[in-house]
Amino acid sequence: MLIRDAVATDIETITEIFNSVIDSSNSVYREERVPVSERQAWFDDKKLHGYPVIVVEIDGAVVGYGGFGTFRAAQGYRLTVEHTIHIAKSHRRKGLGRILLKRLIELAEEGGYHLMIGAIDSENTGSIKLHHEFGFRECARITDAAKKHGEFLTLVLMEKIIN
Repeated sequence: MLIRDAVATDIETITEIFNSVIDSSNSVYREERVPVSERQAWFDDKKLHGYPVIVVEIDGAVVGYGGFGTFRAAQGYRLTVEHTIHIAKSHRRKGLGRILLKRLIELAEEGGYHLMIGAIDSENTGSIKLHHEFGFRECARITDAAKKHGEFLTLVLMEKIIN
């Protein structure tokens, strides 16, 4: 297993993973799959602003990714980041999210960020538990924050003081 910085050639696989998450869960509050160009723009924006995108690779294949970036645009939020982690369906529940989250926290510490935010669907109890294990605490619960496939979803925000 290898954790490394994502590169442009990973974008197609990152898009496949993202779309599988859209299709199979409420971890992403979107209903329609995205084209590679949308994930490329996301990747380019992260790189332009100095934010990390990392991947986990097993036997030469990317099976998960994570990153963090701007929480809100106003300058006062510059030391707060929001992270994302997604794992290929075939590799979920194998500890890869834990490995990526640990590395993202390290990168946030190295980058001098103060606060990390995770936005998690309330039904994703595994992710909520994982975040608790890393010292995140629930700081907000937004009822009916989004609607996907005709169902209202509750968003849980979790926070961790980094520095």
